Amino acid sequence: MTPTPRRQLLRRSISASLSLALAAVGTAAAVVLSSAPAAQAAGVPAPSPVAVPGRGATVPFKEQEAEYAATNGTLIGPNRLYGTLPSEASGRQAVTLDAVGEYVEFTLTAPANAMSFRYSLPDSAAGSGRDASINVLVNGASPKSVPVTSKYGWYYGGYPFNNNPGDTNPHHFYDEARTMFGSTLAAGTKVRLQVSSTSASPSFTIDLADFEQVAAPTAKPSGALDVVSDFGADPTGAADSTAKIQAAVDAGKAQGKEVYIPQGTFQVRDHIVVDKVTLRGAGPWYSVLTGRDPSNRSKAVGVYGKYARDGGSSNVTLKDFAIIGDIQERVDDDQVNAIGGALSNSTVDNIWMQHTKCGAWMDGPMDNLTIKNSRILDQTADGVNFHYGVTNSTVTNTFVRNSGDDGLAMWAENVPNVKNKFTFNTVVLPILANNIVTYGGKDITISDNVMSDTITNGGGLHIANRYPGVNSGQGTAVSGTTTAARNTLIRTGNNDYNWQFGVGAIWFSGLNEPINATVNISDTEILDSSYAAIHLIEGATNGLHFNNIKIDGAGTYALQIQSPGTATFTNVVATHIAQSNPIHNCVGSGFQITRGAGNSGWYSDPPACTGNWPAPVWTNGGVPQGGTGPTDPTDPPTDPTDPTDPTDPPAETGNLAQGHSVTESGHADVYGASRAVDGDANTYWESTNNAFPQTITVDLGAAKAVKRLVLKLPPAAAWATRTQTLGVSGSTDNNTFNSLKGSAGYTFDPSSGNKATVTLPGTSARYLRLTFTGNTGWPAAQLSELEAYTTTG
Repeated sequence: MTPTPRRQLLRRSISASLSLALAAVGTAAAVVLSSAPAAQAAGVPAPSPVAVPGRGATVPFKEQEAEYAATNGTLIGPNRLYGTLPSEASGRQAVTLDAVGEYVEFTLTAPANAMSFRYSLPDSAAGSGRDASINVLVNGASPKSVPVTSKYGWYYGGYPFNNNPGDTNPHHFYDEARTMFGSTLAAGTKVRLQVSSTSASPSFTIDLADFEQVAAPTAKPSGALDVVSDFGADPTGAADSTAKIQAAVDAGKAQGKEVYIPQGTFQVRDHIVVDKVTLRGAGPWYSVLTGRDPSNRSKAVGVYGKYARDGGSSNVTLKDFAIIGDIQERVDDDQVNAIGGALSNSTVDNIWMQHTKCGAWMDGPMDNLTIKNSRILDQTADGVNFHYGVTNSTVTNTFVRNSGDDGLAMWAENVPNVKNKFTFNTVVLPILANNIVTYGGKDITISDNVMSDTITNGGGLHIANRYPGVNSGQGTAVSGTTTAARNTLIRTGNNDYNWQFGVGAIWFSGLNEPINATVNISDTEILDSSYAAIHLIEGATNGLHFNNIKIDGAGTYALQIQSPGTATFTNVVATHIAQSNPIHNCVGSGFQITRGAGNSGWYSDPPACTGNWPAPVWTNGGVPQGGTGPTDPTDPPTDPTDPTDPTDPPAETGNLAQGHSVTESGHADVYGASRAVDGDANTYWESTNNAFPQTITVDLGAAKAVKRLVLKLPPAAAWATRTQTLGVSGSTDNNTFNSLKGSAGYTFDPSSGNKATVTLPGTSARYLRLTFTGNTGWPAAQLSELEAYTTTG
């Protein structure tokens, strides 16, 4: 319920009656979500973690979400509840196909000769998984059958989990498959995933597809040793090639030559141990190492440096191949990772890691490793873990999705981790724990990353003195300066099924001992957090500094304070916080806040201390999520209008301004500008009185060709008719504004809805500004809703 505004009668009209004012109190406005074209999945618009400008990995693919594609299947979600199928989908939505002929169809936005797609099949009754296939059609013709499986998913019970469907907590539902088309398909080509049979699997749930133009295979470098022609490795995968590839690697070290893996799939059943050598493939789509020992399941494909106790390895380059394993369970003692051991002064470049336990679990002490330009998919545990004395090492420009534990982690167990960096990475859908975390560590940098869609028991970014061996006595605790700058977090944080309450998008823990360091969080966006945006728990955290932070959407609180600490906040702006009191703090003065300039939306005194954790309200840019997918459309549907960019939602026919960031020249009392984009026509913005001209500016989030504005005042008859004089201008950068509509008078009459329509030329603009110069009903600009549409009516 909206509180009764101050001096409400006078704001409507000096002559308005008290009875009319009271009649209007409590009026509710429904949020109406526009429908998508026929045969669209009609997914709820959700920000994508791919292609956030200037942040995250630069990926070689164009991603399209199934929920925005053409389909005759059934939309599932949005839903973030742990253990549900949509909760593990990108954007928390997907499309289920459960009958022959059902499909999801994508339209290419750029040429592509390959695709990978993320999907889920039901588990088998025994928990061993099921194998099936789905057809790929190009422009409706020439179907190609692509194998799919559930054997790498579906875990149950408590940590470290099992494959028993009779146990509790089913999770880790999705996997990815990849295929090449055989030729380059032009932009505009329609690529369809279609069910041809339900005998092997009763349903196929499609999350997304990534389309890319894969370069031709890289030829063998001059003078390199060839694992096939020189050492007899089998590129068909029929024979075990472990010993032959190891012999090639040993010879490459001895002779100072590169070792080349040509096109092929090579069966490798144990570690290939590398030291002072370059191991290079023809490209990760062409040269694939795979396999597992058939009798000793603790042995499997992996490329490892020597362990530190054996002297470690150095001067190694691994480049341009894939390691695709066969790990179907989690056994923490097994060294069945794609890359491991100790690798100093070494580089991992353009390696595809999938279906192993961890992508790269690095056991130091070791120094100066760089992992870059790589993909880490579908792991049973971490994507990367810098463990035990890793220093001056980096993961950069790497894409991580569907890790079974932390996406990117540093764990300074007993030996300090120092000056490591995680930069320009995109980490999506860690099934357990955090997108990115440092457990201890000195002078750590975590910057320019994108983190999205945390599932459970973790947040997007975690900085902590947690886990064994992290303490100041051994020099392994958080110390020096930790820098987390220019990160974007989307739908991060979630419920911890042990704690039974939410974990924040960015959270801190002093479980082992208090954090006493400098921790700088700056220039960061925290968007649509599942629970709190910022969270402290399990012991004090001191030395926090938040600067230039945008919090847009939090399922519960802006700040969830469960432990003492100290923090400064400067230019921290929060909007769309679910709870009316944005801070939950039961430690009182134990948490000391120092407020600088430019803060809004997140501070309250006193804070809430309820003893109860509220159910979260999830939003996408301020629009409440909810609803279910449409029923199956008529078969076959007509083709929808192709969206300009299927990475984004389909053509936008709804109000583009609702829930978006808004600024103003000023406001009176409590009548701030956010009330003009909150979807409720009964709340309103009122500018500073007697101070024309006044402005209100809405950020649409991206440039839009807006053709129509609908301006509203509260609809109650107590608001007398008035005319407001205003003009409209637009900008792409929020600096230079150009006129879109000259100044004119617009009449607002309660008898006809108390609204006015402004037509615009459709000039593309991200920022829309209304400049008011007069109001016949009150000496200020007044607006209850500023609605923006790309349609003319």
